[in-house]
Amino acid sequence: MESTSAQGRLFQELARKITHLIASGTYNVGERLPPERELALEHEVSRPTVREALIALEVQGIVEVRVGSGAYVKRMPGKNDIPGFNISAFELTEARLLFEGEAAALAATQINDEELAELDLLVRDIAEENHKPGGTEQADRAFHLAIARATRNTAIYNTIEELWRLRSTSPESALLHEKARTANVKPVVDEHMAILRALRAHDPAQARAAMRTHLSAVLESLLFATEEAAIAAARKIANAKRARYTQVTA
Repeated sequence: MESTSAQGRLFQELARKITHLIASGTYNVGERLPPERELALEHEVSRPTVREALIALEVQGIVEVRVGSGAYVKRMPGKNDIPGFNISAFELTEARLLFEGEAAALAATQINDEELAELDLLVRDIAEENHKPGGTEQADRAFHLAIARATRNTAIYNTIEELWRLRSTSPESALLHEKARTANVKPVVDEHMAILRALRAHDPAQARAAMRTHLSAVLESLLFATEEAAIAAARKIANAKRARYTQVTA
């Protein structure tokens, strides 16, 4: 059973265990670690916990996660080489789901027409950024912070702004979001439009639900971005569809 302990978060404990196994020679440099499903069963944790542990080790340069192939030992850890643990993307998004869901509900009771117009423009900006290679997702950040600002609560705004800062400054979180972008995971315009509609209706329950639905989908996209075979499989499907389309139009 997956449970917490006094030693810290589960992915930290698993990262330490894998580091010890590498240092003890169980896994050698260049060798592929067991698939995440096997690691999850062996250590009685969830697959997201395995992914967080591997990302923490990847940030330290101990393992290399290759898309569609798995995690490989990149170097032997030193005697005092303990993985650094920052805020993971999964933890961060869970926190955002809690805070931003309630912020959206409060904003629905406070927001004015000018702020709604700003959000409408930002949704359009999100759509434009999605079509640009290597998009920065600045419009997505501005959209969420505009909602936080509409709560008229400085403490709420500062908290959500800090969560967004950690999204890019925590190495583990930044790495996973980079993997998501590489997998072509982008902000979904329809999900942001649903949030905007709820705010425009000044419906707190709908606004909360729409924000939670959106951030739950973000969690799912992060899981997809770290799935060992999912990205490769998706690319094969896309290439097959492209080939069939080319044959039809040729």
